[in-house]
Amino acid sequence: MPSPAEDLATTERNDIYPGIEPTLHYKNQTYKGKVVFLTGANRGIGEATALFYARAGATVSLAARDPTLLEAVKAKILKEIPSVQVATFPTDVKNVEQVRAAIEGTVAKFGKLDVVFANAGIADRWIEPFTATDPNTWWNSMEINLRGVYNVAHFALPHLDKTGGYFVSTSSKLGVYRQPFTSSYAIAKHALIRLAEFIAIEHPQVKSYALHPGLIKTGATDVNPGMWDCPDSPELPAGTMLRLTSGKEDWLAGGYVSANWDFDEVSSKYKEGIIALGGVVSRLTVPQ
Repeated sequence: MPSPAEDLATTERNDIYPGIEPTLHYKNQTYKGKVVFLTGANRGIGEATALFYARAGATVSLAARDPTLLEAVKAKILKEIPSVQVATFPTDVKNVEQVRAAIEGTVAKFGKLDVVFANAGIADRWIEPFTATDPNTWWNSMEINLRGVYNVAHFALPHLDKTGGYFVSTSSKLGVYRQPFTSSYAIAKHALIRLAEFIAIEHPQVKSYALHPGLIKTGATDVNPGMWDCPDSPELPAGTMLRLTSGKEDWLAGGYVSANWDFDEVSSKYKEGIIALGGVVSRLTVPQ
């Protein structure tokens, strides 16, 4: 786990809590008229987040590699909310043309983009030094976790500039601390924090976040059984996404955030300092 110097000290949250309770968003249809594009939308975090946005009134566009699973998520959403508009785009995020087609297809169908959640990712077995790992396997992880997000950002940001929208990528606590044998995953997730910073600089109309979603049972934990407990629910990042993209936390945009933080405590304890420092961003620490 990160040292205290590498994290904010708040109550650790593992599931929906009052600060991210989505019921009011559902009741008020906060995202009515908004278009949300999600990758990795075929299960887990992506599926839960798509459902939360749909319940809150959004139009949702779902992208993932497996078309069968995508259609199952679409059917689940429509069964619960028959009036919602849903599109699906089978997409390998490493494939530039498939990502372009998914984003341009979403805009052609729905007219714009308001929220983009670049959530697709992968993890390998974390059991040996990177010098003992097949170089192609190591780079495949980097390509999906970093290039895949870059591809989405490349094509989505010009549309988000027009709406003053939100770009969120799924980062990780492993992006801010060092655990042996996780280098391909951790380096990619660290780079996503820096990418959020560059988005803030180069696309100032867009609010960008690199989001640690919590420790959730996903493909990463499936291939590394027993490495961690997974105490967090997929609903934790889903509820966090609704809060982050509601306008309430725009002051926090441009860097790293964690779904495990209590955002009410972050606001009351850290807001002034974070604004003064220019966000939760990567910096060189120099001994004084």
